[in-house]
Amino acid sequence: MARLPRVGPAGIPQHLIQRGNNRQVCFASDQDFSVYAHWLKKYALEFSVDVHAWVFMTNHVHLLVTPAIDGGVSKMMQALGRYYVRYFNREYQRTGTLWEGRFKSSLVQSERYLLQCQRYIELNPVRANMVADPGDYVWSSYQCNALGKTSALCSPNAEYLSLGKEASDRQYRYRALFRHHVETEMINEIRQSVNKGLVLGSGHFKDEIEQLTGQRARPGHMGRPPLG
Repeated sequence: MARLPRVGPAGIPQHLIQRGNNRQVCFASDQDFSVYAHWLKKYALEFSVDVHAWVFMTNHVHLLVTPAIDGGVSKMMQALGRYYVRYFNREYQRTGTLWEGRFKSSLVQSERYLLQCQRYIELNPVRANMVADPGDYVWSSYQCNALGKTSALCSPNAEYLSLGKEASDRQYRYRALFRHHVETEMINEIRQSVNKGLVLGSGHFKDEIEQLTGQRARPGHMGRPPLG
């Protein structure tokens, strides 16, 4: 099935995944993570993209972002990927591709779905049995959103800010969201949306996106068309 053209309207959050080619390692040291974070911050600023959440795993990356301009996310990821591959190939004396084609993305409805997606991202190391608590994993945004760690990379979204007037209140209520894991049905919905380039949200939100972009926001029908 042909992949859908990329859409990235300004003001609408996006969940992104970028994987190493054939699931190969794309971060082999803390320095690699730091370099990627540095360029992510640089190009997010250059192309007017707010980064709300992230997790850097050894062979893939999850980001939750909102662009201020149409197409800003694609420009950010192209620049970030290009410079990071140059660094990685030079550092490890290798050549060729590092990423598995273009990054995958999904538009995300703010109400109900945005913080669910953010939790899904920050719980990635827990699901992978790398840590028992998301706060123990350094290369994610959980320490910023839940524990108050300062980072120039982190831009809170409106749903997060609505958790409380004071930073301490927001962090407390945000931590409370992690007392339970994301429900299996929601995990499946998040994964299907981002892997197929669809939309994560209500039926009404999907209708709005289809009208805005002229592209479908739901899975297409499987199999052959019915005979006339």
